[in-house]
Amino acid sequence: MADPVIFALALLFLLQTKHLFADFYLQTPRMLADRGRYVHFGRLQHAGLHAVGSLIAMVLLGVPIVLALVVALVEWVVHFHVDWGKGRWSDHTGHGPTQAGYWRAFGVDQAIHQWTYLVMVWAVLP
Repeated sequence: MADPVIFALALLFLLQTKHLFADFYLQTPRMLADRGRYVHFGRLQHAGLHAVGSLIAMVLLGVPIVLALVVALVEWVVHFHVDWGKGRWSDHTGHGPTQAGYWRAFGVDQAIHQWTYLVMVWAVLP
């Protein structure tokens, strides 16, 4: 894809679509349990699902495989830690879906994930 604007928009579209499915349709009970624990196999799986989806999106758009692998690995680490931070915060505050604090934490979590995608697109621009 020669036009960097079209490339960036296409990759953002694919990353956001992947995010929708990985965060809202494909999470298993194991991925959702004990979110505030650091060593958590479900969160490793969840972040890995995101990384694999991003890798596929980047490769589909022609990002060199080594660069795509490095960026996906970094996303895995970042996603894992963002979700852990939200889990720790949620455990600390005890906020539930009927409280504004829950939605603020949810919003910050989702914004950080979207900002991560902007950095990822910038990192792989042709």
